Amino acid sequence: MEKLRIHKYLSQSWVCSRRKAEEYIERWLVSVNWKKAKIWDMIDPDVDKISFLDKAVEEQKNLVYYKLNKPGWIVTTCAQIWEKTILDIVDIKERVFPIGRLDKETTGLILLTNDGRLANFLMHPRYEHEKEYVVETFWPISDDQLDKMAKWVFILWKITKNAEIKRISSGRFFITIKEWKNRQIRRMLEAVWWTVKRLKRIRIENIELGDLPIGIYKKLTEKELKDLFWIIWIK
Repeated sequence: MEKLRIHKYLSQSWVCSRRKAEEYIERWLVSVNWKKAKIWDMIDPDVDKISFLDKAVEEQKNLVYYKLNKPGWIVTTCAQIWEKTILDIVDIKERVFPIGRLDKETTGLILLTNDGRLANFLMHPRYEHEKEYVVETFWPISDDQLDKMAKWVFILWKITKNAEIKRISSGRFFITIKEWKNRQIRRMLEAVWWTVKRLKRIRIENIELGDLPIGIYKKLTEKELKDLFWIIWIK
């Protein structure tokens, strides 16, 4: 197998992000062939023995890809004892992780996988992957407010990138964004002095939620995967 940097291998094995891997290496928590790893180490996964916190690291071989219709009030990040996470409502034998996140109140499409490379590509801001939502507000929203959100608003000390918005009714609209900012759509509504009533993600790139029932998950089809990897490749 072709050699690769140690931090890249740890990321592909879904141990941590590349940046975090560099931190762990600098703290001497990673070893190659029972010797402390160095940040510039090149490794061959078929030959070298990689350990993190004295436990062997192996690159994922059986890669799986699922889509889930997330119910409300389920968290996608590390939970407190009293909170239920996405991994509590799925029964998948492989150790999978959600790509990105939806806040507790938001429902809709989440991708689950054990492919760290796919997660890195989809979440990296450089590639501007599309995510589409249906938004419902408590009161009718004006065209001026929608136009302002489509162009840009100032949230989290930054200007948002252009969004694509299509009205459904007086208080409902589709919005497509290309960023992963925390609670971005809710913050965009707040920036135009409005509030979200319901928020549902319905698409990530070519992967659509469709008519998948709430709380149900299923494997991505061969065509969905092929089209998704094609999109990633051309970006």
